[in-house]
Amino acid sequence: MHAATEQLVRIPVDAGLIEGALECPPDSQGLVLFAHGSGSSRHSPRNNHVARVLRERGLATLLVDLLTPEEDRVYATRFDIPLLTQRLLDVTDWARRQPATALLPMGYFGASTGAAAALSAAASQGAGIRAVVSRGGRPDLAPARDLARVQCPTLLLVGACDEEVLALNRCAAAHMPGPTHLTIVPGATHLFEEPGTLEAVARLAADWFAQHLPTRGAPSGAQ
Repeated sequence: MHAATEQLVRIPVDAGLIEGALECPPDSQGLVLFAHGSGSSRHSPRNNHVARVLRERGLATLLVDLLTPEEDRVYATRFDIPLLTQRLLDVTDWARRQPATALLPMGYFGASTGAAAALSAAASQGAGIRAVVSRGGRPDLAPARDLARVQCPTLLLVGACDEEVLALNRCAAAHMPGPTHLTIVPGATHLFEEPGTLEAVARLAADWFAQHLPTRGAPSGAQ
């Protein structure tokens, strides 16, 4: 089996261009777009580890910086959930126009503040987004009206030792009408730095997307 080839992409947004890394294994069964957390980027070692595992399961991945370098230097902008959501929607639209990804069913993987953006974008996209996974995310930062419109299967992964974020995830999950599953990773803190915990996250995420993204050939957004 041939390995996926990384392609540097530049995606136009209102403030200029944002950069991403797109990798499509042969006969990809779906595309997962990564929304990174505050202060992170497409170079995040944790998200890249998860992305590698997803590609091993036959899923294409797009890790993208939702902010321009200038925007990222402004601390408050990193927590601008409406802006991050719009950028993720821009990236989604871009991916649907590319020959390599246009027909692939899509899912979102969000971390920290990126999870809130992923859920808000999924609420906007309806059936166009098939599944969401959150790693140590802050779904509580998404507007309540957006959480109430998330219909796709959503997996919330939280470390057992990350007690405050765990409580926030439980609260957010109560407002989500779609299939929502909260999985607590034993022995993990917020960044999943403990031995074996990030591997568990990657495996759980891969299983979730493999279960909920349909096979290739069904157009994204198909009912």
